[in-house]
Amino acid sequence: MSSTLPDIVRNFERVPAHVVAQAAQFQPAILADVAGRRGALHGRIKALRPHMKLAGNAITVEVRPGDNLMIHAAIAMAQPGDVLVIDGKGDQGAALMGAIMMTACKKLGIAGVVMDGACRDSLEIDEMDFPVFSVGTNPNGPTKNIGGRIGHPVSIGGVTVNPGDFVIGDGDGVVVVEREKIESLLPLAARKVKDEAARIAAIHEGDTAAKWLVSALRTAGVLKEGETL
Repeated sequence: MSSTLPDIVRNFERVPAHVVAQAAQFQPAILADVAGRRGALHGRIKALRPHMKLAGNAITVEVRPGDNLMIHAAIAMAQPGDVLVIDGKGDQGAALMGAIMMTACKKLGIAGVVMDGACRDSLEIDEMDFPVFSVGTNPNGPTKNIGGRIGHPVSIGGVTVNPGDFVIGDGDGVVVVEREKIESLLPLAARKVKDEAARIAAIHEGDTAAKWLVSALRTAGVLKEGETL
């Protein structure tokens, strides 16, 4: 059955700003772990520069490969703190965005760009300190001719992203957490950070043994009962 939604969905719920601010304090890896080791985009979508970080609400965009008409529309619609999440079909034959569009994004308060596609003007984007996550770069420019969709679910890097979902990225990659779920994960994330810090401190003190390892090896059939490493 076909969707009755218009191609451009203008209004959708977002994660409250105070929750975004709290969640942004955690590494994407921590949030992925407490979300059940899911929500991480495929590693082909990575920071244009390793130092880049972003966090915010997804405004989802679906385009035809090599055409950025709908990205221009999404920029015009986006609210401060939004992250453009663009399903560019993994195409690397042409850049979907460059320095002009990224400058506009930064001026409008958009928190960053995540796209399953290529960008260009990478040096200028680095110099303006605007976070971009893409599948790489290409000097070819895009066309601006073909319709698409904004504010619909998209599939990007193997993950379904709905408009308003929480998006966070750093040098490890990008993680998406459902809008309805992110606030409930914050206490779990805080506990995991505390536990990991304690484990690292113990390792520095000489406690390097993984307490779970022998049991896991027995369960996997690598060690027999009574055997140890």
